Amino acid sequence: MRRPLGSLFGSLAALRVAAYRRGLLPRVRLRGPVVSVGNLGVGGSGKTPLVQRVAEMLRDEGLAVAVLSRGYRGRFRGEALVVSDGASVLADVEEAGDEPVMLAKALPGVVVAVGRRRDAVGRAVEARFGRRVHVLDDGFQHLRLERDLDLLCLDVRDLEDWPLPAGRLREFPSAADRADLVLLTRLEAATPDGIRGLERRLGPGRTFRVRRRVVGWRRLDGAPSSPPSRAFLLAGIARPERLETDVAGAGVSVVGRAFFADHHAWREGEVADVAARARGAGAEAVVTTAKDAVRLSRAPKLGLPLLVLEVAAEVEDEARFRARLLRAVGRAA
Repeated sequence: MRRPLGSLFGSLAALRVAAYRRGLLPRVRLRGPVVSVGNLGVGGSGKTPLVQRVAEMLRDEGLAVAVLSRGYRGRFRGEALVVSDGASVLADVEEAGDEPVMLAKALPGVVVAVGRRRDAVGRAVEARFGRRVHVLDDGFQHLRLERDLDLLCLDVRDLEDWPLPAGRLREFPSAADRADLVLLTRLEAATPDGIRGLERRLGPGRTFRVRRRVVGWRRLDGAPSSPPSRAFLLAGIARPERLETDVAGAGVSVVGRAFFADHHAWREGEVADVAARARGAGAEAVVTTAKDAVRLSRAPKLGLPLLVLEVAAEVEDEARFRARLLRAVGRAA
């Protein structure tokens, strides 16, 4: 039964794309260029670290940058909420959602704003801060907003998957054809020959490989830390096994784990229970992700350190990627 439902879901998504292409549904253009970063699947494609890296590249070129996000799981229901003005974080995780607050903390000098309709958010940002380059977070299916570069984060297994509910895709795999550039993630899930086959299938000129790179360790207050010898893992993300791989790859022994659903809202009793389990397992620290850290900022004392493992997206052949990015932004200037 799921296959027919998946086909129906994918067909409806394709009809929606066709309606925008034919002008049956209106599209909006902002004053500044728009770079969209999105995916085909739901959760865990490495999109958010790539949004951060793209914004960093643009900012470091001296460009005024804004990240436009939906604010998933935040309680804000208005037109536009400024999460960061580039100098200060102005909204909390309950209001804005975890990913926008995480990006706001990680991107000094970049405006971060949320709202359900990203065209309205972009207009509000331009009215307050002036024209800038907009990085559209989770924008591949947000077709109402015109974009100058469409970046698709593609899990190496996505092209063999099905739309919801038969699989985890939001569209048929063939939707990848409309992306300007495809960034292959989760490279460890495919063989080298398999990755080369995907590049040939998608077009080598528009395909890039993206790896995860451990940047370092810090405490919740941002102070740098040394890695522990023995760690208990705490995460509420789509692919928590990645945290375990990253921690073990850094030479840290994993003595236990507590994994929850993506965007989980921690309750005090849960955190206390995790701390007790961690102490019982002989952990030197509880280790979590940057995304979880913004939801754990008010966590009670655990009786042992709560450390954040910082991970960044690393684009292979970054010079070529940067050139494509800046060329698209420059054409729209």
